[in-house]
Amino acid sequence: MSHATRLPRGAKSPLRDNAVVQSNLAQAEVNLRAARGYVLQSMADTWKALTAGATITVAQRIKYPDGRDPRHPQGARSGRLRLHAAGATAIFENHPLERRFRDIHTVTQQLQGQLRHF
Repeated sequence: MSHATRLPRGAKSPLRDNAVVQSNLAQAEVNLRAARGYVLQSMADTWKALTAGATITVAQRIKYPDGRDPRHPQGARSGRLRLHAAGATAIFENHPLERRFRDIHTVTQQLQGQLRHF
């Protein structure tokens, strides 16, 4: 049985049909797209200024993508939502989400991803 058709214990329909799961995944997607848009726009603004001969300003440095932007916490939140949606089978090493879940939370613990740098 595939993950797409698997029924959680006691459920009458697959997870993909669960409104809470759909809502959580949609929110995670929106948040990640917003964070990505922020990063790309910040980089584009800085690149435009640099190619025009300007130097990077303090304001641009503050916006420059590092631990001060929402990538790390939003990525971790997305990973949690997806892992929780997958259910208990996702906690085992052979599940593809398990390793991704650990990796994304590892990034939040590294220097640039720590919330103290926000």
